[in-house]
Amino acid sequence: MTAATQSLGRTASRGAATTMGAQGLRILVQVVGIVLLARLLAPGDYGVMAMVLAIVGVGEIVRDFGLSSAAIQARTLSHGQRSNLFWINLGIGAVLTCLCAALAVPVSALYGDPRLVAVTLALAPTFLLNGFSTQFRAHLNRDFRFVALSAVEIGAQATALGVALSLAVWGWGYWALVVQQVLQVLLQAVALPILAGWWPGLARRGEPMRGLLTFGGHLVASQVLVYASRNIDSVMIGRLYGAVPLGFYNRAFQLMVLPLNQINAPASRVALPTLSRLQDDPARYARFLAVGQVVLLNVVAGVLAFSAAQAPALIAVALGPQWEPSVHLFQILAVAGFFQAAAYATYWASLSLGLMRRFFWYTVATRPLIIGLIVVGASWGVEGVAVAYTVGNALAWPIGLLWMTRGTIAPTGPLFVAALRTLLVHGAAAGLSAAATWALPGLSEPLHLLLGAVVLVAALALAAAIVPAFRRDVLGILALRRHLGRARAATPVETESA
Repeated sequence: MTAATQSLGRTASRGAATTMGAQGLRILVQVVGIVLLARLLAPGDYGVMAMVLAIVGVGEIVRDFGLSSAAIQARTLSHGQRSNLFWINLGIGAVLTCLCAALAVPVSALYGDPRLVAVTLALAPTFLLNGFSTQFRAHLNRDFRFVALSAVEIGAQATALGVALSLAVWGWGYWALVVQQVLQVLLQAVALPILAGWWPGLARRGEPMRGLLTFGGHLVASQVLVYASRNIDSVMIGRLYGAVPLGFYNRAFQLMVLPLNQINAPASRVALPTLSRLQDDPARYARFLAVGQVVLLNVVAGVLAFSAAQAPALIAVALGPQWEPSVHLFQILAVAGFFQAAAYATYWASLSLGLMRRFFWYTVATRPLIIGLIVVGASWGVEGVAVAYTVGNALAWPIGLLWMTRGTIAPTGPLFVAALRTLLVHGAAAGLSAAATWALPGLSEPLHLLLGAVVLVAALALAAAIVPAFRRDVLGILALRRHLGRARAATPVETESA
């Protein structure tokens, strides 16, 4: 193993340790926000915000144009290329800000809700601000400067939440959520350039940009289709059933994606630059990808299994009894969450190996299927939408795994078997956890949660004792945890500069 490869391994380990610690703080801030805002705002307030974001949120994908991932994935990146990418992202952001403002009235007309005009106009500047920030964030990510990046994101998130809570207490309703969204983006736009220590020059015509733009173009086309398949549910519910049912669905959906986003974001932040640099070492690439999937899936599955099994007590304690209609929706969507998490390893392989053209055709083949299922499912109400969304994601995962890893250095068989094993083990543990509390209905909600957690952990421990493959997964996760602990305490090493 070369010194450069060893240095990369140490840097990746330190990056994983840093991002895991930072993510704990980020999760804490987000959970506090979910719990407190849910008790201060009505379901309809969340529905209003969800209506707008489901439509204009696609612009955030177009605004990035896949260029942040292109910058991170590139083996080398000159100052001129970075500057060009900055101006492209800023220009797209400016155009989208104008377009979003122009769509304010049509969005309001689509849902038949006049409140959405002002909300859409208020959210429009976020495209310009995010366009400005994109390459500063990519610069920090590419150079493995995870501490600085996490500090900006957590600080902005916590500050925006504090302001939103104050506004909610003062009775601002859905405007508290709007201000939270805009303020978080604004604070990051101010702080990221300062910490990045880099400033773009003027755009240069002679820089080689075709590869970066081709990569980004295929990625953004794929992401738009993925976004449509993940947000058509909100559009259908808002259009057919109104803001209040959408508010219940939105909270259930956000509870499902909370562990996915908060675990996948730091994992991807470390995995993508590391895998991109391991392309010439197939054995280590395959091993890193497989271990990354095992860790991510078991953590996500553990959280979703407990949350789904104890959803009645969990939602009552966390959000309050007024959110009871979200319980069954969340239990259905938790299954979809697992399959989305299982697809992350495939996505990492696609980006790190530069398979964006193949990924685009995979999304063209599968995402319309999910969209069609949701449109049909909407005829059976909000629960019909949740079931259709779950079925669509369950079908898309194995198709994507076979499609994207065939003929590459990514290990198709091990990824599939490990994910299926995780699903079966954690699914069985969730069933036992739910059965234990169902058999004792007289317990208080906190005791239900405690009993459910104990039974879930005991069931997983029993599975580790009797299923050798799952035991190896657990031992591998524990070994990685010890390794990351040593990495956190180790002397800083030099990172590879672009």
